[in-house]
Amino acid sequence: MALIGTLTSGVSALRTFSKGLEIIGNNIANINTTGYKTSQANFTDSFSNTVRGSAPSSGAASSMPGVQIGSGVQLSGVTTNFSQGSLAATGTTTDVGIAGRGFFMVQDATSGAKFATRDGSFRLDNQGFLVTQGGMRVQGMTGGSVGVAPLALGDMRVGQNPPAGTELQSLSIDRHGNLIEFYSDGTSATTNRIQLQNFNDTSVLMREGNNLFSGLEAAGPIGGLLTGNNNPGEGGLGTLQSGSLESSNVDLTTQFSDLITTQRSFQAGSRLITVSDSILEDIVNLKRN
Repeated sequence: MALIGTLTSGVSALRTFSKGLEIIGNNIANINTTGYKTSQANFTDSFSNTVRGSAPSSGAASSMPGVQIGSGVQLSGVTTNFSQGSLAATGTTTDVGIAGRGFFMVQDATSGAKFATRDGSFRLDNQGFLVTQGGMRVQGMTGGSVGVAPLALGDMRVGQNPPAGTELQSLSIDRHGNLIEFYSDGTSATTNRIQLQNFNDTSVLMREGNNLFSGLEAAGPIGGLLTGNNNPGEGGLGTLQSGSLESSNVDLTTQFSDLITTQRSFQAGSRLITVSDSILEDIVNLKRN
């Protein structure tokens, strides 16, 4: 039983630590990914075989401790570190970095599915919508014009209501998410306002690729999901910095240190299987003799 258990423990170590290596490798591969958040593998012991159960004291007899033999290790979970990444200047107005808490909210125009992201590498499409590099439309307050504040919650779009006879010359985004349009006649108007969303339990968010997170309702959106009151710089939400992007928060020093530790753990598990194989060989040789 002990010999079989040794093999099982060794196999569980190889299986589990290989997953740990995959997680570290993915972190290192995303060192330059905008808004990427580091993943961390967590391990726990597997089911223990009980040889003898524990027993309480009874009369003159003392309590008896149980005898259990572990059966290896397993991956208990993968957590995400949502700490702030550094903001790097790009010089592009539609690039927006978040300094503090919160996520941009974007929507697939085809399916209507909403996602959260920290990647603010936005662009204006041919219809004037503010979108991600993959075409997801950024959500916020929109529909404003000269003298009229943006009141409609939905897909952010520029150049909807310019003054008659004018053209849109340029735009800017301030730290509170206000998108200001400047026109050829010298006037300007705040036509859109980016909204941010924070969650009670960010560990529930699911990665969907392309820097997107789903599972928004399960994560418990603070104040409700996109209520129109999620203004940057208010209610604990971070402020925005136009012309910059949030870098990955991967710490290469920590990742390489974890890589060495996990690699050695994998080698130890492999050695455990090798020793078990050697013992099996001795048993077989005893039978032959």
